[in-house]
Parts: sequence; structure tokens; C-alpha cells
Amino acid sequence: MMNRREFIMLLGGTAAAWPLAARAQQGERMRRVGVLLGGTAIGRPEVGAFVQALQQLGWTDGRNLTIEYRSGLGNAADTRKYAQELVTLAPDVILVAGAGPLAGLLAATRTIPIVFTSVADPVGSGFVESMSRPGGNATGFIQFEYSLSGKWLELLKEIAPGVTRAAVLRDATETAGVGQFAVIQSVASSLGVEVVPVNVRHPDEIGRALTAFARPASSGMVVTASAPTLVHRDLIVALAARLRVPAVYPRRLYVDTGGLTSYGFDIVDQFRRAAGYVDRILKGEKPADLPVQAPTKYELVINLKTAKALGLTVPDSLLARADEVIE
Repeated sequence: MMNRREFIMLLGGTAAAWPLAARAQQGERMRRVGVLLGGTAIGRPEVGAFVQALQQLGWTDGRNLTIEYRSGLGNAADTRKYAQELVTLAPDVILVAGAGPLAGLLAATRTIPIVFTSVADPVGSGFVESMSRPGGNATGFIQFEYSLSGKWLELLKEIAPGVTRAAVLRDATETAGVGQFAVIQSVASSLGVEVVPVNVRHPDEIGRALTAFARPASSGMVVTASAPTLVHRDLIVALAARLRVPAVYPRRLYVDTGGLTSYGFDIVDQFRRAAGYVDRILKGEKPADLPVQAPTKYELVINLKTAKALGLTVPDSLLARADEVIE
């Protein structure tokens, strides 16, 4: 049987150990990260890649990090509301995808650090002062350099040589929409293709314009990168199939749902790289000092089932360059 002295010594030792155990469980200070998505569902692979990359850098949700997710799913009003919600929570840093959600965040805060992905022209849109020195509370990763836009038309001509007219779906209200169309237009004559801009703000507008445009058999389509084209992607892909129009898209998301082909940045890789910037900010660096970066990985995806439905034979040279072929 334990005597009184032994009991007191044991109790004293245990009590002395409690603060140590508590400190061990608490570890470092709990940090908070906000995640704001515009047209992307929270469960998509890029979000998982972001969380996994944070874990590899020593940040685990529920241990030393709390992640607050919000997604507008293409609804501008909801996205603005969720941007304000995240700002009210006062996180240490916010990850945001897309120009629209980024604009909403910057309207709500100029002090909370922001890391953005999937933004076409942050300088032209006024989000940062320059690529090398962002200068404010936001930095991140662009979707592409404008020269990529010309490659979309080249790809369309390669996969559908008979195309002589191409509708270019773009958002004319954004700097990036104007810039992408300008680059496509600059290479069109050398490819023997007439390009016609089609605005994409409203579904009815898209349907009327494409139906009228697609009557000649030599028509094709280039879909530029913008929030409206992403939001209306199911409609656009369905119209291209119904009107039998070969189309090139800026992201594989369109091809996964039946689009013909896409060439664009690897969004999973970009979210993974964004975790590195979040890590650096949590450790004390400032967004103003972290340069905005261009993509390092692009992917070409081809849907052979769609090509067959359109009566197209994809050249072997193009198939050999593809990162993924959907059959």
C-alpha cells in the first residue's frame, strides 16, 4: 500500500508534469488560414494538393493550423459575402482563386496577407504594382502569360485544319479578356483564320451568338480564361457538341466534361506552389516582397471520344505531345 509521503510526492510530480504535457500538446501557436474559391468546389484535387503541401511544410489542420473554407461556386454576390466573412475572422493569410474573388477580398482588406492563384493579369487589373514587387498585401500566381493565347488558335488549327473562322469567347469587361483576344487576333491572319469576339456575360448571349456563328461548317471556337467562361462551362461545352464546333479551352476542367481539347496551366501544381507562399507568410515574410510568379507546368489534354463525335482525326504528332488523352 502507498503511504502518505509517497502519495504526496507522486501527486507533486504529476502536477509538475501537467504544464509540460500541456505545452507539448499545444505546441506552437494555432494559426488561421482562409481559403476563398470562386467557381471551384472545395473538394477538388487542387484544394487537396494545397492542404497536402502545407502538411509537408509542417502545417496540419487541427494541430497548429485552422483552415476556413468559403466557395461562391460562381455566384458573384456569394463570393463577395464570403470574402467579407473571411476578413472578419482576421486570418493570418488568405488563399484565393480567381480575379473576381481577389477583387472582393482587396475591397474588404488592404492589411491581411493574400496569396492568389488563377489570376490572368494582376498588374493590368490593379491588384499588384508589378510582378517583381507586388507592393501591397497580395501576391501569388498568374494563369499564363498573354503569349499563350495565340497557342490556343494554333492548337485549334492543328486539330481541325478545315477551320477558317473562329469565335473567341471572352469577357470584354476585364483587362485580361481584351488582352487575350488581342493576342489571338495578332496570329489569326498567319493561320488563315478569321476571329470574331463573343461576349460571355450572360447564357442567352452565348447561345444566340454561337448558334448564329456556327452555321458554316468551317467554324471553330476558342474559349479564353475568365470567370464567366468557367461559370458557364457546361453550357459552352454542350453548345459546342450540339453545334458540332471544334473548340479549344484554357483548362482541362472543360475537357473532363466533354470538351475537345485544352492547353493551360496545371492548377493542381499552382495550388501546391501557393502553399509555399502561405508557409513563408506564416513565418513572417510579407506579400509585398514575394514576386508574382508565372506557371511552371502546362498541360495538353485531348478528348478522343469528342474528336470522334466531331469526325476529327487527331494527328499522331499532337497525341504524342498530350499530357493526357481521354478515350
